[in-house]
Amino acid sequence: MQETETAQAAEETVLAPEVRPDLDMSQFIPDDIQPFWDLLAPYPGLLTLLLVALAYVFGKLIKMLVYRSLMKIASKTTTKADDHLITHLTRPLVLTTVTLALMMVVSVYNLPKGLQDATLSVLATILLFSWLRVGLRAARIMLELVASNHHRFEIVQERTIPIFDMTIKILLVGLGAYVFLMIWGINPTAWLASAGVIGIAVGFAAKDTLANLLSGIAIVADTPYKIGDYIVIDTGERGRVTNLGMRSTRLLTRDDVEVTVPNAVIANAKIINESGGPWVKHRIRVPVGVAYGSDVDEVCSILEKICEDLPGIVKQPAPRVRMRALGASSLDFELLAWINHPELRGRVRHDLLMKIYKTLNEKGIKIPFPQTDIHVRSLPDTDK
Repeated sequence: MQETETAQAAEETVLAPEVRPDLDMSQFIPDDIQPFWDLLAPYPGLLTLLLVALAYVFGKLIKMLVYRSLMKIASKTTTKADDHLITHLTRPLVLTTVTLALMMVVSVYNLPKGLQDATLSVLATILLFSWLRVGLRAARIMLELVASNHHRFEIVQERTIPIFDMTIKILLVGLGAYVFLMIWGINPTAWLASAGVIGIAVGFAAKDTLANLLSGIAIVADTPYKIGDYIVIDTGERGRVTNLGMRSTRLLTRDDVEVTVPNAVIANAKIINESGGPWVKHRIRVPVGVAYGSDVDEVCSILEKICEDLPGIVKQPAPRVRMRALGASSLDFELLAWINHPELRGRVRHDLLMKIYKTLNEKGIKIPFPQTDIHVRSLPDTDK
């Protein structure tokens, strides 16, 4: 008997009706409109249509006034992000006025207490989700606006946007869930306690996912690379970073194949960021061997001239040629040239090798190759 009473008490704690806010909107009717309200109260259908129509027109008017006022302020800026922010913020105004009108008119239908409360809760939930959706979108736009003014807000940058974006989303969704429980008359305290126990169990079950999430935060904070960089991982993956998420990083290879690497793997890997350093430009090295007896000054001049005439190679820093060694069968040179982006390395290197081979042949400069001489001291006696 005592256990039954304890279970009933726990159930009443979770579904305690006293934590439910009073959603009866009819109590907010102004005194000047009360006679008009009492006149139409016996005709709930007519009152609903009239009130919804007035709320729709009123919402349109508010949306127009707010939109124009904010757009005048936004017109003084050069970015279009604030225009999108204003559009998102003013979009649910009409839905808000219409929903509030419906919540006010519910009381005139004399519905049963349970049905009336459920109807008001549904309308309040629609209002909550509409503004929660706006909040999630507006938060992302505001972060981009703040990140664009990096000279004023140093902490919010392009590389740190995912951290702030995820944090704001978690806070907004958590706040929305709390309000949702309050709207439906559910005590959130007991649910939070249960969520703590469940969270521990989920943490052990999803340790790999949590490792990826924590690694994603570390990658964003440490920023070994960013979206658009061309990286090489010690496991062999090589490509341009197209997406930096909280769970994984996506690379687009030169074969136009997207590779998804878990953040837990990439956080512990050796990463070569070919787009890092003072600029995105990348230097390629092309070894060239010429025959002994060639004019070394002419070879250097020819190789530098090839780079000047070849598209894809930048002018600054200027290409250069270095003599590296006196090889076993050739004079070994190395051509150093800069390209605009690491992704162009394969094509530019191909064009360089083709041009070098053709030009050296035209100039009569030999390109040696290893040769082996065999000296036969004696031949076996075939007469025996």
